[in-house]
Amino acid sequence: SMEGYPESVKFLHNNDQWRKDVPLLSDVMVCREEYRTAIENLLEPYLNYYIAENVNEALTAVRLLDANKKGKANFFLLDQFNGHQVIDTAPEGCIKALDVVEVDSRYSALANYLLGQVVITENEEQLPTGFAGTVVDKAGRFHKGKYTLSGGSVGLFEGKKLGRTKNLEKLHEQIIQQEKVVLDVKHAIQMRHNEVIGYNEQLKEHAIRETESAINTLVNQLTGIENRIESLKSQQTNSDQRIIDFEQQIQEGTIRLDELRKELEVINGELQLHASNSVEAETAFREFETGFNTVLQQFNEHNLHVTRQQSKLSGLRQELDFKRNQLKDLSEQLDTNTVQLTETIQQLTEGEESLKNAEGLLVGLLQKKETEEKNLNEADQAYYNKRNHLSEKESELRHQQKDKEMSDQLLNEIKDKLNDLKLQLSGTKERLSVEFKVNLEEIIDEPRTGDEPTDELQAKVDRMKKRLENLGEVNPTAIEAFEEMRKRYEFIVEQKNDLVSAKESLLQTIQEVELTANQRFLETFNMVRENFQKVFKALFTEEDTADMVLENPENLAETGIDIVAKPKGKRPSSITQLSGGEKTLTATAMLFAIYLIKPAPFCILDEVDAPLDDANVGKFTKMIRQFSENSQFIIVTHNKMTMSSVDVIYGVTMQEAGVSKLVPVDFRGLN
Repeated sequence: SMEGYPESVKFLHNNDQWRKDVPLLSDVMVCREEYRTAIENLLEPYLNYYIAENVNEALTAVRLLDANKKGKANFFLLDQFNGHQVIDTAPEGCIKALDVVEVDSRYSALANYLLGQVVITENEEQLPTGFAGTVVDKAGRFHKGKYTLSGGSVGLFEGKKLGRTKNLEKLHEQIIQQEKVVLDVKHAIQMRHNEVIGYNEQLKEHAIRETESAINTLVNQLTGIENRIESLKSQQTNSDQRIIDFEQQIQEGTIRLDELRKELEVINGELQLHASNSVEAETAFREFETGFNTVLQQFNEHNLHVTRQQSKLSGLRQELDFKRNQLKDLSEQLDTNTVQLTETIQQLTEGEESLKNAEGLLVGLLQKKETEEKNLNEADQAYYNKRNHLSEKESELRHQQKDKEMSDQLLNEIKDKLNDLKLQLSGTKERLSVEFKVNLEEIIDEPRTGDEPTDELQAKVDRMKKRLENLGEVNPTAIEAFEEMRKRYEFIVEQKNDLVSAKESLLQTIQEVELTANQRFLETFNMVRENFQKVFKALFTEEDTADMVLENPENLAETGIDIVAKPKGKRPSSITQLSGGEKTLTATAMLFAIYLIKPAPFCILDEVDAPLDDANVGKFTKMIRQFSENSQFIIVTHNKMTMSSVDVIYGVTMQEAGVSKLVPVDFRGLN
């Protein structure tokens, strides 16, 4: 809250020997927002004044500042304010300043002293006449006394001090309320989270896979961060070594510079001696040079005439050679064409004789072709007849083979059934002998003694067999297998519980990271937005408006940002409808809005002022000069106004082809 205050005020604020409850004028006065700029500009000289109860309290602070050499501070002595005249009614079109500010009752006398004779006008063109007090413009651009008028550009980058403490208290209350809302939201999120956990218990395998994937991702990120830390440490070591090398080079350069200065002094003495001798030689040289130039001019005229005649003669010779060569080429081409014509006539005669022989041979071949085609058709007809007869025989053979295969298959089935019956009979005989001690051959001829039907006995036997099959075989290792399965089950349950707890912890961490990231993003966005509006008005005018709007405030992680810029007299639907200069100023305002959040030690601007006119270049250079107190700016420019406002110019020349050279000019040592 002490940003923008003088060093002496910051010192007293942080000193334990000074009472912390002594307020500043900016702490006790709160103003309505629409009149805040006007009141701040009027009271700007007094906002850093402490309000002391008496002289002794003020002297205590003065002694502390003097003992620690921390500058000066100003004080209002509260016990010296008794009563001051306050205007009853404001002139037409104005409002009393005391009506737009709030102070505690104990400071009302001080407020009457500062603002009792002050009114605020809504229209600067209709100032009240005959008013003996002070008139302040609502926009804060000027304030007029009885015999004075002060004003100008509104301090854009000064912090808003008036009512800062009161506003901080209100903001603290709002923060407490918002924290309660956040806690309620977190509680609701936790309840939804518990419901999600209940739903996810039905998808244990899927949840385990997702958790393993998230853990692997975090491990990879951790590895990447560790590698990056090692890289940064290596870069830091290299940077330290380079700094040591630069310091050694600077020391060597300083020693070499001293030597060169001594050599320069000796050379300057010799140069002055040679300069006096060169004046006489230069006079004699000029006389000789005049005569030489006259003779040289005559020689050049004669030489020019000879050169022209030689050029004409050379041209005629070249043309004669060209014509001779052309005549020779045409003669050779005529001889060649004659030989080719004779050869072509001979070839045509031979071609006609060959064509007659080929026609006779072609007639004989056509007659032979007709005879051969007739014989071929008769052979094809006989072939197709034989082929159809063979197909019928093959079809009959396939039917007979199929019947034989069916008979063989039926015979094999009968043999299999017979073998099965023999095996079943043999098995039954052996089982009766082993299990029931009954010899089948002895009882097979005995009559039946029971009255129960055979179907019922068969059904009873089937039920007994089924019960026996259901019992299964006896497993002597069932107990050991059960113990092993139980231990495995307990181990899996324990692993599952660990994964569930790890998942809950990971989800909570992700939620905290998202909340923190969204909060940081929103805070930074609001700061950049406020700075963007201020810088935009500084580069344009106070009546121009600009803003930054979130496209999707509900999803801060993926939302886009719209930049709205509306210079006075324009209503662009998009930023692309602005002129080149307006786009450049808007981009510059955005750049410095981000810069104000965390100023960088260096800033490089490459021909940013190219599309700007002289008036806007002046605003641009003024802003660069203001920001250069905290950062070093390197500007690439062709604009003379920008060059005239810098500290050092580095010109790039090329005295030799492919070799660049820097020519620095330092303005800081010039008056």
